[in-house]
Amino acid sequence: MPVLLNDGVRVHYDRAGDGEPVILVMGTGSSGRVWHLHQVPALVGAGFTAITPTNRGVAPSHLCDRGFGITDLVSDLVRLVEELRLGPCRFVGTSMGSFVVQELALARPDLVRQAVLIATRGRLDAFRAALGRADRELYDSGIALPVRYDAVVRAMQNLSPRSLDDERAIADWLDVFELNGLGGPGYRAQLDIDPSDRLGAYARITAPCHVIAFADDLVTPPYLGREVARAIPGATFEVLPDCGHYGYLEDPGAVNKSIVEFFRLPTRKAP
Repeated sequence: MPVLLNDGVRVHYDRAGDGEPVILVMGTGSSGRVWHLHQVPALVGAGFTAITPTNRGVAPSHLCDRGFGITDLVSDLVRLVEELRLGPCRFVGTSMGSFVVQELALARPDLVRQAVLIATRGRLDAFRAALGRADRELYDSGIALPVRYDAVVRAMQNLSPRSLDDERAIADWLDVFELNGLGGPGYRAQLDIDPSDRLGAYARITAPCHVIAFADDLVTPPYLGREVARAIPGATFEVLPDCGHYGYLEDPGAVNKSIVEFFRLPTRKAP
C-alpha cells in the first residue's frame, strides 16, 4: 500500500487501473478500501484509474492523536494530487469525504476537474446538529456500547428500510458492523468535521459537480443535498430510491452508473 507524507503525517492510498485518475474520498471512520467493494471495479472497468486514500485518523494512515481539521484533510488531498502529478483530476466523495472535496474545490479549483458529491450537505439542520453532538458526547464519556447494540444502531442510522427488512441481507450487514467498530482519537477528530453553514461559499465553486442523494438517508437527507446542488453553479442533482446513507453499498449499480455517466460528460467550467 503506497504512502505519502504530508507535514510528517502518513496517508496511505491504493491505486488501480490505467486511465484518467479519479480520487475517491471516504466518510467518517472508514478506510479507503471500502471503495474497492464496488466503485473501484466499476471505474477501472470504465477506463479510469481509481485512487483511494485512507483519511488521516483511520488506520493504516496516521491516527493523529493531536487532532486535526478539515483544512488538514484538504491539505492531504492537495499533497496527493501534486505528488502523483494528477491535477486537474476527478473526485468522488461520500459524507465527510464530500465535505472535504467541496472545500478542496474552493481552495484549489485548479486541481478539480469534476466532482461527484455523495450523501452531502452544506449546513447542519437542528436534528443533524443534535446527532453530531450526541455522537461526540458518547465518545467523550468513555462509555463502550455492547458490540451488538452498536451494530444495530448503526444499521438503523445508515441503511434503508429495504435492507433492514431483508432478513438474509441484514444478517450479513450486522456481521459487518460488529466486525468493524468505530473508535480511536482519529475517529473522534473526524466527528468534528462538519459544514456549519457553507452554502454561501459554495457559490464560488467552479468545477462541474454532480450531487447524489439517497431517498432514505437519515444522516444527510436529500433536501440537504439539494441545497448543495442549488448553491454550486451548474451542479446537477439526483436522488436514488431505496437507499440509506450507505447507498453506495446498498445499490452500487445505480451509484456507479451515475458516477461514470457524469464523468463521461464533456468537461467544462461551471457557469
